[in-house]
Amino acid sequence: METQTPEAPRAPGSDFIRDIVEAELKNGKHAKITTRFPPEPNGYLHIGHAKSICLNFGIARQYEGVCHLRFDDTNPSTEDVEYVRSIQQDVRWLGFDWGDKMFYASDYFEQIYEYAVELIKRGKAYVCDLGLEEIRRTRGSFTVPGQESPYRNRSVEENLDLFQRMRAGAFEDGSRTLRAKIDMASPNMNMRDPVLYRIKRATHHRTGDKWLIYPMYDYAHPISDAIEGITHSICTLEFEDHRPLYDWTLDAGPAACHPRQIEFARLAVTHTLMSKRKLLELVEQELVDGWDDPRLPTIGGLRRRGYTPEAIRDFCGRIGVTKFNSLTELALLEDCVRDDLNKRCPRVMAVLNPVKVVIENYPEDQVEELDAANHPSDPALGSRKVPFCRELYIEADDFREVPPPKFFRLSPGREVRLRYAYFIKCVGVVKDPKTGEVTELRCTYDPATRGGDSPDGRKVKATMHWVSARHAVAAKARLYDHLLSVADPGDIPEGEDFRKYLNPKSLQTLSGCQVEPALAQAAPGSVWQFERQGYFCADSKDSKSGALVFNRTVTLRDTWAKIEKAHASEKKPA
Repeated sequence: METQTPEAPRAPGSDFIRDIVEAELKNGKHAKITTRFPPEPNGYLHIGHAKSICLNFGIARQYEGVCHLRFDDTNPSTEDVEYVRSIQQDVRWLGFDWGDKMFYASDYFEQIYEYAVELIKRGKAYVCDLGLEEIRRTRGSFTVPGQESPYRNRSVEENLDLFQRMRAGAFEDGSRTLRAKIDMASPNMNMRDPVLYRIKRATHHRTGDKWLIYPMYDYAHPISDAIEGITHSICTLEFEDHRPLYDWTLDAGPAACHPRQIEFARLAVTHTLMSKRKLLELVEQELVDGWDDPRLPTIGGLRRRGYTPEAIRDFCGRIGVTKFNSLTELALLEDCVRDDLNKRCPRVMAVLNPVKVVIENYPEDQVEELDAANHPSDPALGSRKVPFCRELYIEADDFREVPPPKFFRLSPGREVRLRYAYFIKCVGVVKDPKTGEVTELRCTYDPATRGGDSPDGRKVKATMHWVSARHAVAAKARLYDHLLSVADPGDIPEGEDFRKYLNPKSLQTLSGCQVEPALAQAAPGSVWQFERQGYFCADSKDSKSGALVFNRTVTLRDTWAKIEKAHASEKKPA
């Protein structure tokens, strides 16, 4: 995307829209601010919508105003009550509430119709017999003016009669439209006699079959804003060219007030898709696990992955509000998630790729209960008892028979610390005779180092997590990576199949994980820090007692990058 000159610095929490709002409150233009979040109920919300939600509800909250939730349900063939429910759930989950200010554009269908009648009476609209394809063909181009419809100069009386008959069902779908009479030579294509109404026989999820004509979004939206007394109609930058039509609609008809439309840059994030069409394709072709797949940027997907509303609000606050399009690093969102989860998540131990350790000098039947803090800096989260016995599991990556340089974890003859427990030393390795794979490590422990410290002052360079083999709980872990293999979705050539750019490593499922018993009853949706591994969320759909499934929400900073880099260096030929 094009690089823009940065705007002048503002006070923290401020932006150009808030500057406008403050100025208009100060000069008395408005006594109270009223904004709205106007989703179309034709899909599920994603992180881009979260930015708009935080902006509209946030401004209303900041300036003691009101934010409406309004469903712009003007296209019944693509809308469903399921989307209405999910949108309400997502907005509430993000921490916002509309009180009694929930509306639908369909609430105003009669008023919007009467508004169109008034436009006809004022000579500002006409019924056109051209089909939609013919209308598109005669609109011209950016360099060629459009052609006036042969029906443009019908009389007011004829237009009123035809429009009433359109409503009554006298004509076939697509055979006539109501168009605004503006300027077919306008340099703005949106002003070349745009369609205001079309005939569409489709059952509406709220009005049923009452209406056979439906208003276009660009026409119904400003009227709905005016009816509700919206002061600031805040929308994304692609509607900037539609603003003249927004203003014309309100100026040409009997609007009681004229809200101010303000555009801001929509959110684009690296390594992911925001297109409803492309996301729908992924879902319909079962390339992902539904609309709440944790790889998707949908609010449902982020929630299922373990992202918190606090982290998303923090992210939206950090990226700010600007007038120019830019690409935001996914790493920034992940940092916001880490910052939030670090404060709230209890720590536990989980071994994702286990190898067994047998402590030869530990009594076979003995079990100790070791104290483990649930959070290193928050005593309010308490502590738990972790069982320790002769046989344990550690990460296979924490052992190297021939350690590379700067590898400080377990290897033959080397001593390490087990978290909350003892120093252990590797004294033997058991391998599969056919594959040569390490299947078991034989170790000894120093009883004097209980709690992880040596009374003689000797030091070790590594502390490792573990779980008791006798008490461990089996689990699955899903490790997520970027959805796209390219950072900028805009780099995908126009017309090329975007599926070629899906990351084949976006999901890795580990089936043989072993977790400590504290996780046996992990509630679906609960988030934990697996020490040294990252933050993991018990899957809200698939995880249950006896069949635990954890989704990796986000890694710890650089942990996995460092491990993968180390592995890559080990594999390089000498």
